[in-house]
Amino acid sequence: MASLLIIGGSGFFGKSILDGYKRGLLAPWKVDHIDVIARSATNLAKSNPELMSENIFLHDLDITVCDQIPIADYVIHAAASTDAKNYLSRPAEEKKNIQLGTLNFCKLAEKYLTNSKILYVSSGAAYGQQPADLSHMSEEFSTQAIETLDKIKQDYAAAKRDSEAYIQALGMKSFNVSIARCFAFVGPYLPRDQHFAIGNFIEDGLKGKVINVKAQHPVYRSYLYADDLVTWLMTIVERSDPRCPIVNVGSDEAILMGDLAKRVGNIFGLKADVPRLTSQVIDRYVPSITKALEMGCKEPLILSEAIKKTIQDISIYNTINEYNPS
Repeated sequence: MASLLIIGGSGFFGKSILDGYKRGLLAPWKVDHIDVIARSATNLAKSNPELMSENIFLHDLDITVCDQIPIADYVIHAAASTDAKNYLSRPAEEKKNIQLGTLNFCKLAEKYLTNSKILYVSSGAAYGQQPADLSHMSEEFSTQAIETLDKIKQDYAAAKRDSEAYIQALGMKSFNVSIARCFAFVGPYLPRDQHFAIGNFIEDGLKGKVINVKAQHPVYRSYLYADDLVTWLMTIVERSDPRCPIVNVGSDEAILMGDLAKRVGNIFGLKADVPRLTSQVIDRYVPSITKALEMGCKEPLILSEAIKKTIQDISIYNTINEYNPS
């Protein structure tokens, strides 16, 4: 049997992994023990009791300063705030937190994780702005200057690039490491009150509100379903080695933001308010997933089904928590 350590386990990634574990998605990797590290990890037992089991252990630790971590066979480092408001209001602090969290982790890895397989969760933002005429971003794409990104993303992307370098340095010391450059996702634990468009659309639908699109220029995104995210991360971490493979994690099924709003609206029987495009400046953020599929990751669930399953799961989990109040 095997153990898994999730660092930053109280966010979307951590919750999705715990949810997948409860439903047997980690069985192929024989995971029967999960340690979760986060600043307020124990709050999960109150906020999300449906995710808890006797084999899940919660540790209130700050990865930027803690001096010990559990030993594990597999490690997924996903500690970073993904709330865009934080990078707008305190960019230097958020950048420093990501950098320090990875630096301290690497220091601790040399003491506690010498025999582990380690996956660092990075971001597609590390590439810089995707060229408008490039339909899918591959791992071979030459990274662009950070300044090509929106201001709100620049510090986040710079911190991710630095962190990737720290993880690659571990590989040079013969550690088994890998990097997942993650794009966009959909699932029941995706925040529905932040900057994630699909989460906001679903929240509007759940409240019976008109689904609003703000962008007045073409915006293309793609969304990997949470269950696929979980099995992809495990597939990649299992293949970690000192060469530190870098793999895109996401869906290659691109959709225009206005069409996404209409698709979500149709599921709820609601109208989508899509503005007329006043600019032809294209914002595209869509990965090539050829490398992931060649590595053994399964074909992504199609977007329409992913949205429907997300909505169904939200309803199920809300019902569970109503009958099991914290």
